[in-house]
Amino acid sequence: MTDQTRIADELQAPSAPPVSQGKLIWKRFLSNRIAVASAILFILIIVFAISAIGLGPIPGWWRYNYTELNPQYHQGSPSWLHPFGQDRIGKDYFALTMRGIQNSVLVMIVLGLIASIVGVVVGAVAGYFRGVVDAILMRITDVFIVIPALVIGSVVGHAFGGLGAFFLALMLGFFSWMGIARLVRGEFLSLREREFVEAARVAGASDMRIIFKHILPNAIGVVIVASTLIMASAILLETALSYLGYGIQAPDVSLGLLISSNQSAFQTRPWLFWWPGAFIVTLALLVNFVGDGLRDAFDPRHRRFNLRKMREQEPEEGEGDDRSPKTGAALAEDVL
Repeated sequence: MTDQTRIADELQAPSAPPVSQGKLIWKRFLSNRIAVASAILFILIIVFAISAIGLGPIPGWWRYNYTELNPQYHQGSPSWLHPFGQDRIGKDYFALTMRGIQNSVLVMIVLGLIASIVGVVVGAVAGYFRGVVDAILMRITDVFIVIPALVIGSVVGHAFGGLGAFFLALMLGFFSWMGIARLVRGEFLSLREREFVEAARVAGASDMRIIFKHILPNAIGVVIVASTLIMASAILLETALSYLGYGIQAPDVSLGLLISSNQSAFQTRPWLFWWPGAFIVTLALLVNFVGDGLRDAFDPRHRRFNLRKMREQEPEEGEGDDRSPKTGAALAEDVL
């Protein structure tokens, strides 16, 4: 078979079926090895923490509980019986750390979910209706933005920190939606002028249907990426509040509370800081890496800089100077 016959057969062959946008996004996300590895490791840490000490009435495989007192073994330092050591009153530090991971991840997920819902609703309504509605909602948003997050968190934590991680995250979520609201508003201001929105209006669709059925699915990428970034900052906010004493209260624990409770023993028992600090940094980095991967997947214009590929594409020295532009006949010969 000649080259001309092969090219003609390829042109006449049926084209491949179109790939949906969801599959393209999923494929681009899977191509980011760092983001995929971060997502897998994040899930494994959560599963490990839940299976170790259990959740609620469901027991775990670890022999100690985070609430029971045990005799001091090996002066509380890490040993084969207590691999993370013990605190000053004899509690197993591995069980305490696993419980802290559970509460910190719960705050992260609930806060991100509540902030995303409130932010999407406010930003969508402001960007779609514009005018007076937009002005009022954005001025309210500006009022919340100028107040430092740590100040709001301290007030909320002082009022709801003793009720547990869920209620603390729920209240903090109602004061963390401003960034998502502004991003969604910008997307809606752009998308509301598209042809498919005009077609939906002509077809008689209501405003709520246009907002949540037609425009929001096209802005979902911005929402997901912003939500992951809020979740990464949520664990740091919870850590800061617990360290200051306004977060989760004893007898429950969190990673920040573990550091705050044992700050006086930093010189003599430093392992009490190693484990909660390491998991705080790890969880925040993993969520950030997943957010970067989602951003690249939803917006292919954000591509990572690859020095190796750039060097491979550069022509060798003097190679470009000797080349002359090819004529149409020469280009046809290359193709055939």
